[in-house]
Amino acid sequence: MKKKIALFLSVLSVVMMLGACSAEDPTKVDYNGVTYEELKNQSTNSAAILKDFSEEKIEEQIAILEEQGEDSALALELCKKWLAAMEVSGKFVAMDKDSFVITKSGKTLTTDLMLEFEDRDVVFQLVYNYHNMELTGITIEPVYTFGEKMTKAALNTVICMSIVFVVLVFISLLISCFKIFPYLEAKKREKALKEFEANKVPEVAQQEDVFVPQVEDDTELVAVIAAAIAAYEGTSTSDFVVRSIRRR
Repeated sequence: MKKKIALFLSVLSVVMMLGACSAEDPTKVDYNGVTYEELKNQSTNSAAILKDFSEEKIEEQIAILEEQGEDSALALELCKKWLAAMEVSGKFVAMDKDSFVITKSGKTLTTDLMLEFEDRDVVFQLVYNYHNMELTGITIEPVYTFGEKMTKAALNTVICMSIVFVVLVFISLLISCFKIFPYLEAKKREKALKEFEANKVPEVAQQEDVFVPQVEDDTELVAVIAAAIAAYEGTSTSDFVVRSIRRR
């Protein structure tokens, strides 16, 4: 019983310690040498750079940054994603500095700032490598309502199902075409057989014409021989029966 109580107290103390850690004020935390205010200023200043730019000016800036190469990769990414956000959400209206949030997950630290545009809110996010606090990425995502998300999900479902249905119909048609192949093969064999027979008939006829045996009539010869024998023997030819004639 005492062991169970001790175990319960130890678990309870761990839970209380975790609760104390989670309740720590994020504005007082040192993020690997960078303060909360420094991260917040970097996020708000990055968003403020482009808040007054029109789409034409941003496109001009993108063209300039593309010529500068890899040294301006993050700035180019910021301009492109800001332009994409404007196309979906309209023009920039205001910045909610109180919405600034820092999130650390493993080797990555992210800062989120909510921006108000004409048509919808936008989340402005900066991504850092926590080990050296180097900025590695920028995300500018419009915030969609639950209804919009469900509509988009339903549309994606319909599109995917339509693609699957079309593929199944195509496969069914392809399988049905396999039935034609034996028919075509049979027709081909039949045609070949007819051509073979057509070519063979004249040859057989020619051979029959060549090898038809010629039958000779030996009636007169038999009569002459029978008469000669009858005269020699002094008998009548009616007593003779000719069974075969052999030629030499």
